[in-house]
Amino acid sequence: MAFSAASISNTSRTLSSPSTTFSQLNNKISPPHFSSSLSLSPRSSPFRRGFFSQWGRRESLRGHVSSTVKAVLVDESKGKVKLLKGDMWSVHKFGGTCVGSSERIKNVADIILKDSSEGKLVVVSAMSKVTDMMYDLINKAQSRDDSYLSAVDAVFEKHRLTAMDLIDGDDLASFLSRLHHDINNLKAMLRAIYIAGHATESFSDFVAGHGELWTAQMLSYVVRKNGLDCEWMDTREVLIVNPSGSNQVDPDFVESEKRLEEWFSRHPSKTIVATGFIASTPQNIPTTLKRDGSDFSAAIMGALVRARQVTIWTDVDGVYSADPRKVSEAVILRTLSYQEAWEMSYFGANVLHPRTILPVMRYDIPIMIRNIFNLSAPGTMICRPAENEDGQKLESPVKGFATIDNVALVNVEGTGMAGVPGTASAIFGAVKDVGANVIMISQASSEHSVCFAVPEKEVTAVAEALKSRFHEALNAGRLSQVAVIRNCSILAAVGQKMASTPGVSATLFNALAKANINVRAIAQGCSEYNITVVIKREDCIRALRAVHSRFYLSKTTIAMGIIGPGLIGATLLDQLRDQAAFLKEDFNIDLRVMGITGSRTMLLSDVEIDLSKWRELVKDKGEVADLEKFTQHVHGNNFIPNTVLVDCTADSSVASCYHDWLRRGIHVITPNKKANSGPLDQYSKLRALQRQSYTHYFYEATVGAGLPIISTLRGLLETGDKILRIEGIFSGTLSYIFNNFIGTRAFSDVVAEAKQAGYTEPDPRDDLSGTDVARKVIILARESGLKLELSDIPVQSLVPQPLRASASVEEYMQRLPQFDSEMARERQEAEDAGDVLRYVGVVDAVSEEGRVELRRYKKDHPFAQLSGSDNIIAFTTKRYKEQPLIVRGPGAGAQVTAGGIFSDILRLASYLGAPS
Repeated sequence: MAFSAASISNTSRTLSSPSTTFSQLNNKISPPHFSSSLSLSPRSSPFRRGFFSQWGRRESLRGHVSSTVKAVLVDESKGKVKLLKGDMWSVHKFGGTCVGSSERIKNVADIILKDSSEGKLVVVSAMSKVTDMMYDLINKAQSRDDSYLSAVDAVFEKHRLTAMDLIDGDDLASFLSRLHHDINNLKAMLRAIYIAGHATESFSDFVAGHGELWTAQMLSYVVRKNGLDCEWMDTREVLIVNPSGSNQVDPDFVESEKRLEEWFSRHPSKTIVATGFIASTPQNIPTTLKRDGSDFSAAIMGALVRARQVTIWTDVDGVYSADPRKVSEAVILRTLSYQEAWEMSYFGANVLHPRTILPVMRYDIPIMIRNIFNLSAPGTMICRPAENEDGQKLESPVKGFATIDNVALVNVEGTGMAGVPGTASAIFGAVKDVGANVIMISQASSEHSVCFAVPEKEVTAVAEALKSRFHEALNAGRLSQVAVIRNCSILAAVGQKMASTPGVSATLFNALAKANINVRAIAQGCSEYNITVVIKREDCIRALRAVHSRFYLSKTTIAMGIIGPGLIGATLLDQLRDQAAFLKEDFNIDLRVMGITGSRTMLLSDVEIDLSKWRELVKDKGEVADLEKFTQHVHGNNFIPNTVLVDCTADSSVASCYHDWLRRGIHVITPNKKANSGPLDQYSKLRALQRQSYTHYFYEATVGAGLPIISTLRGLLETGDKILRIEGIFSGTLSYIFNNFIGTRAFSDVVAEAKQAGYTEPDPRDDLSGTDVARKVIILARESGLKLELSDIPVQSLVPQPLRASASVEEYMQRLPQFDSEMARERQEAEDAGDVLRYVGVVDAVSEEGRVELRRYKKDHPFAQLSGSDNIIAFTTKRYKEQPLIVRGPGAGAQVTAGGIFSDILRLASYLGAPS
């Protein structure tokens, strides 16, 4: 038989040695006789006279010899051209997408032509999809599928059409001749596979590598056509690798360097276009570099020539701080250390495979990731970090985040493990025996348990193997269980500066806790390049966004849903509109309103609602209101980890949802008093849930609109003070009425004036009944630790008994003057005593009671000196016993109430990580 293993890869490029039979390459195939001319036609590569130019080079940063040297020299004793190495060389790698069409190959040639480096070594993949097409040929032939012949013709046609669009004349004729020759040989090989029904790995590797050969040849012709000296290289003549198991190979750098120098002595050129992905074994049998083979080829070639830089051209702008499909605000990283790059790639980030980094790392050769479709993008540099980085101290210690999905945890636990040598070895030996890949390991120092993560598809086999291996220990009780926790994901934070920055772990776990995410397992190596946590799969994206926002961007982004776009809600939306840009720029607080709902209509947005025209959008694009759908939409958004619902209603049915929202990890802010003044048991459950989780419930505006009454009370209690009495004018409406109920004015006239000015509710009885004040009193009483129900508060109503059941507001207002004399008498009696009337609420913490009533105060009392609709609250405490602590200010109106809600929103942002 005339076909040989050496004929597949021979350093002379004329692959025709008849000494080795084809069966030595593929001992399971007995093909028909092949022509002895099965080869890649030798390429004419005459020695180029005059290629003895001086190549200048800069002082190397990596310890190379520094001087102006000749790039190519003649060894006078042997007459050979020698390859000099160093910074004069730049290496470019173009993947299949970059050379996927004739137009794209032309773009690649332009990049090569514009590179000012003295020496350019270009590594190319097969055209996009071609490698898959080649493996498909093999699979069809093995399956005895006759369509492999038409599939070969499709491969031929793809490259014929591409070549005809790129080159012409003798170059085109030469390439098409080689292409015809290769395709005919492929058909003969595939026919042999078809007959035998099997192909060895080396045979498959040889077939699969043709795509790179054709791309390299076409590109070299295009570069040469543009006037640049160029040769193409079949890297099977140069790259020698040894199989290392696990579907990987190890480069033989010594032999490869020797063969590169021999190749260069025959084909000296300033520009070399080399095939990626393919290589040879020491026995000259074709093989491939397996996963990410072309990137690996470029890194090896860069190391062999000691290049200044290796540029990997791809279809993305660089390496992102997180997967941009999961975190819309992920940013391009300008630099990564070698260690950071391989840590991120291990955890699934779209970065180079670790083995690609190792060859260049040996010589401190930087790798640049660039986007061929966006040349203006600066890309990402992977290199050794500079020793002096004092100017970058504000940079986040965490460079990026990555996740691995579809993971399961295995926990082997038992008191019999502690102090027993070899237990961990036995555990992982059993895992190795079933061929499972351990992604992460965590073990407590007590040795009571070993926890590790494996791909979910492998966990059943792992669990069965462990139960079989430790059958006796489980029965004897030395091991208590082999537990499996499914539906997990791994989140990793990566950064070389983590090792020198205190508090990184604390910040990470704090961000996860505040996003209401539970951590199931933790691992961190002593190098501190990464912190790895295992979380529920359903929490993965939310966790990724939470930590990315907290660390990398230092921006607190909150998804908001506004319930009740009435007077207060609308005012809040307008305030948010006016302040959004300022908060984002100056405080890194990004507040995004994702939904607005009233009782009938709601407006939802997948990104955020344009608050400059929210009223028009509600009218034009609103849909039927559905509170549960609204909640799901705002909380289930695709890119924001934190959610807050702002209830601007006075609706008890909305308030009844708070507990469920908090339980689901949704923060709640409200001026609605119904929840905190409702049944005591429900209030207690709500506050207990609030204290047990990192979900926040803020309600400052329930008592004093924009006044800091709740926060003042909490500050007193938290610092150890004891509340004795809280007394105040809590209603801006009633404050206005009694501030203006003076002289000879009728009470009904003042009420009508307040209603006309918008100070009262649409029905003034809602204010005059005292119920609203009673709710504020019960809220403050409960905040002070008193367990009171609303029904425990005696309330003096200012609505005359006969008018409490009036049919309409109009009837009430018409009949109210009939009762003016009674209020006039109260005022006269107070004035005769030198007092004024004020409607107040009182919390008596000593006697554990509260009340709402009309009381008299001396004219020099602070309560007597109010104006307009101001509120005033006096805190009498153990510390402030002689002189009560007074809080005074506007207590009514949409602007101040909305401002109080806004203040709570900003307080929430601060709790979630915004700068103070």
